[in-house]
Amino acid sequence: MLAAILLFAAVMGLILFFAGRVTGRRSDRIVAFAYLAPTMLMLAVGLIYPGLRTIYQSFFDAAGKAFIGLGNYQTIFTDDGQLTVLRNTVLWVVVTPFVATAVGLLYAILVDKARLESVAKALIFLPMSISFVAASIIWKFVYEFRPDQGNIKQIGLLNQVLVWLGASPRQWLVDSPLNTLLLIVVMIWIQAGFAMTVLSAAIKAIPDDIVEAARLDGVTAFGMFRFVTLPSIRPTVVVVLTTIGIATLKVFDIVRTMTGGQFQTSVVANEFYSQSFRSDNQGLGAALAVLLFVLVIPIVVYNVRQLRAAEAR
Repeated sequence: MLAAILLFAAVMGLILFFAGRVTGRRSDRIVAFAYLAPTMLMLAVGLIYPGLRTIYQSFFDAAGKAFIGLGNYQTIFTDDGQLTVLRNTVLWVVVTPFVATAVGLLYAILVDKARLESVAKALIFLPMSISFVAASIIWKFVYEFRPDQGNIKQIGLLNQVLVWLGASPRQWLVDSPLNTLLLIVVMIWIQAGFAMTVLSAAIKAIPDDIVEAARLDGVTAFGMFRFVTLPSIRPTVVVVLTTIGIATLKVFDIVRTMTGGQFQTSVVANEFYSQSFRSDNQGLGAALAVLLFVLVIPIVVYNVRQLRAAEAR
């Protein structure tokens, strides 16, 4: 680490030295290129080359030696196990962004201008301050199962509630597709705080004269939300939806920590890790990584366009 720091300082020192000695008409361009060159080099080495290498590797077999063309991609869309992975990924992307955004928006509206607004917001934002792994461990205890026999006591909150109600405890993380939905709850719990924070800021940015005019016209609370609040914060809602959607597509920690991808809970991000490093299937793992990259690109492009449109208004 010390060597890396010294190397970085030396490179930046050389850049500053040569940039300071450049004069003439083209000096601005040369200085700009001098500052951008290290970044471009690191992007090429750390991002572009690995990306191209992954695409190339996805056309080879498990050992990475025999060329099989689109065989790995055909496996993804025909194999029963891989189809389950795709089904789970679609379920995550369809449910998580919309529910998390809806919960965050509802909470932001309810606590807006309340007496203990800051405390209420802090409570729902707290899950964002911990890692996905820590959140997964917390919820794994919530779903924990102990056999219902003898003097064995439940340590899982959900099963203990069932026992109090006179029902039998169950293994929540084993039954599919219920277990996938229970994992999604963890992601919603984490992302709702992010949605609430961003949407609350957007709600507070609505001009007061618009709100007052609507109230003078006798608009009801629901009408205020439908015709004033929601149209005013629409660009922010779209950005929150797409941002959570991108995070959901890449979800790995929650699945890996709580089930390890077993019991038909695996998603694309977890599956390409499992295929690449546990099953040693380099070709299929690379193809899954490329698929994930392709799925993320449209959302990123749409998000960028919405941000530019919001800035232009």
